[in-house]
Amino acid sequence: MAGFYSSDEIAELTALRGTERDVENRMPVKITRHYFELAKNSKALQRLVKASPDETLNLQGSEDPGFQMDFSPVEGLLHKYEMGLMYVISTCSAHCRFCYREELISRKEIERQDGTVAKKGLAQIGEVTDYIRAHNADVEENGGLHPASGREKLREILLSGGDAMALPNSKIAAWLSALAESGVESIRLGTKEMAFYPDRFDEAFLSMLDRFHGIYPEVGFRLMVHFNHPDEFLEKGSDGEYIENPNGTLKWVAGTKRAMDAVVSRGWLQVENQAPIIKGINDDPDALRIMQRALYRVGVGNHYFFCGRDIVAYRAFNVPIETAWNILNESQKGLSGVETHARLSITHYKGKTEVAAVTSEAIPGVPGAENGVLIFKILRNAADAQDRGKVCIVGRNPEAIWFDDYEDRVIFDEAGLYDYTRVEKVSEPVPVTIGLQGGA
Repeated sequence: MAGFYSSDEIAELTALRGTERDVENRMPVKITRHYFELAKNSKALQRLVKASPDETLNLQGSEDPGFQMDFSPVEGLLHKYEMGLMYVISTCSAHCRFCYREELISRKEIERQDGTVAKKGLAQIGEVTDYIRAHNADVEENGGLHPASGREKLREILLSGGDAMALPNSKIAAWLSALAESGVESIRLGTKEMAFYPDRFDEAFLSMLDRFHGIYPEVGFRLMVHFNHPDEFLEKGSDGEYIENPNGTLKWVAGTKRAMDAVVSRGWLQVENQAPIIKGINDDPDALRIMQRALYRVGVGNHYFFCGRDIVAYRAFNVPIETAWNILNESQKGLSGVETHARLSITHYKGKTEVAAVTSEAIPGVPGAENGVLIFKILRNAADAQDRGKVCIVGRNPEAIWFDDYEDRVIFDEAGLYDYTRVEKVSEPVPVTIGLQGGA
């Protein structure tokens, strides 16, 4: 690692140790050898994993972004949307400095809705599968909707954390089989290992997936990968430019291409990429255009790009919302229709909200629209999704990096983004299973 940080950078970081601005206390520094070798030749990747004093200049932000814990019926499981998300591990092979789950990675205590203060716990197999079975039984008995929450069947689960691929194969297999047995129809596995450590996708892991699919062929499986920048998977020459294949396409890093081909070639397995747009990393339309095109060419869908979240220290990383929209819009010029499926999402407390449009001209006769407007559209809404598709229109603020920065510019808000109150926690009774439970 010698030379990765300059002596001045080390001195600056060392001076912060033990203070309120201790960077390592906010987020442990961690990197894989594979990523280190890539980052040596990429300023964007260095920004992604190298600690910087700028991170703690402003520690404003939420310990529980989006009030996610309001939707946690059992420890380690979030059931906010039609699917469930599980924290199955609290670490990754390397740590992104902008991490949206820094409170989990750093094992910080957060205040829950009931006023208690505790670290986020990890999901346990028995508790989660008991909840799934109980919820789905109530849904079936009530004619398709849960009598308390109005939700439909819990049919999809995302294994997240941390990075689920940092678990051993035996733990991943235990989760997959337990979820399949509990009646889940589709399983997602969220990971950045394809960037951090592609050799993790070895024959042992792939054989385990094949075995799972052989036993549960009707259970869908989606691999949600996380590439932020094309430097994470495209090979560069000594001149710093990407290397072209004979047909003009761009050459992948050999180990990453092997891993990606291995998963994509399994037709029953879908692969999608999603990433936030982060200052100094990928706030560049050319980089995003190259990434979207190169990923789709090998069979990886472009799912979401995200605006930054209101995590602790978000001001060091977030790109202004309107800038992010312009970057993504510009990046998709010249791409084909199938390459441009990704939308720009920002996570409001009500749910995932698309930044659907930003106009540059005044709208005559509309107060507040003299400089143009931004249109938010709710994509995913909590519980029974009653507000999905509703919009909110605000007057432009090019400096805005979070919803609060538009509070004085609301023109029309059928979505209720600026009339939000926290939901009352819906309690769904879960039967207690007697005996030993598998853990994660």
